[in-house]
Amino acid sequence: MGRNGFLGSFQGFDAFGKTMEDVKIKTRTGALLTLISFSIILSAMLIEFIDYRRIHIEPSIMVDRSRGEKLVIEMDISFPRVPCYLLSLDVMDISGEHQTDLEHDITKTRLSKDGRVLEVTKSGQLKGEAERANMNRDPNYCGSCYGASPPESGCCNTCEEVRQAYVRKGWSFTDPNGIEQCVDEGWVEKMQEQNTEGCRIEGRVKVNKVIGNLHFSPGRSFQNNAMQIQEIVPYLRDNNHHDFGHIINKFRFGADIPQAQEAALLPREMATRRRLGIKDPLQNVAVHTEESDYMFQYFLKVVSTSFVYLSGETISSHQYSVTQYERDLRFGNAPGRDGHGHMTSHGVNGVPGVFFNYEISPMKIIHTETRQSFAHFLTSSCAIIGGVLTVAGLVDSIIFNGSKRLQGREPGFNGPSGKMM
Repeated sequence: MGRNGFLGSFQGFDAFGKTMEDVKIKTRTGALLTLISFSIILSAMLIEFIDYRRIHIEPSIMVDRSRGEKLVIEMDISFPRVPCYLLSLDVMDISGEHQTDLEHDITKTRLSKDGRVLEVTKSGQLKGEAERANMNRDPNYCGSCYGASPPESGCCNTCEEVRQAYVRKGWSFTDPNGIEQCVDEGWVEKMQEQNTEGCRIEGRVKVNKVIGNLHFSPGRSFQNNAMQIQEIVPYLRDNNHHDFGHIINKFRFGADIPQAQEAALLPREMATRRRLGIKDPLQNVAVHTEESDYMFQYFLKVVSTSFVYLSGETISSHQYSVTQYERDLRFGNAPGRDGHGHMTSHGVNGVPGVFFNYEISPMKIIHTETRQSFAHFLTSSCAIIGGVLTVAGLVDSIIFNGSKRLQGREPGFNGPSGKMM
């Protein structure tokens, strides 16, 4: 079995044969390559370790299987030339039903011409101030509708009910001074006091997670024979100029969770959004017009989004894309040429205001935090060390052999000039 028996035979499997120190030649070039290789290995290992500790976010797409959820719309919009008493907020879903029993938290702020805050009113209603009737009347009081179509009760006890009766009859509500209810409520004085003001609306509205629209418009909207009617005479026949130029300070879609929980999760969600470059496209959008009879429309595609963190915590939210469309209503539905010279016509009448038409995407985007495994880090480290040393050995051999050939000596391991790596 050889001189050393079994151990001697086992040594034959050694793939790392050793050389004697006497046959090794050490050069300055080899020393320099060794230092460079060591520096490269340290740098690459440091980069690999940083990458190992870094948290990556991997996106994925799946079908949104949620059912029966609510959608929270958070907004902060300023209208410099529409007073608060004229401004109404309405929400409708795909069925066309006017949602009046929504959970919401809306704040209206009266603004002066130069944008100063005059008064902040926090209300649980979506109606304008001119729409809230005086509730201190005699319970037996039955006001006249002045020949217009009365409500089911047969009485018009408030200025607002008289206005609705006029709309149902198809009449224009142009002279509130001749209406007892309006005079008692100080409706005219309130209009004159606030005519030159603007309004800022901020808060949140909870809606069904279906196709729908949220719109700001002047006056009061009514449902009549399955049609929505907008009463805008006070807006158009005012002696002051009004228009729906606006500034969108914030407009985002959130998940249906308690506000306290949302406030706790929001900083982390916003930090993740900034890291991914996700922005609300309508934020800080300013639009101006000099026309009172002008309509702004935004068409939004809302996509459910979830952020899944390494800790197991999940934050549900939404992101959206938007397309903007503007329409001058002075020409009605008559055909005309647009800015590109194309002949266009409109099949439906428009109303001055700002309309947000949102559609829910059937897809859901999930952003998941991930981190490299330790096995991946270990494998990459071994590959770095072996690769750098192998390449350095090849470079050193080429330089050594090339220098000997230039000196006219034959390189080799048998002569005194040979180098053993």
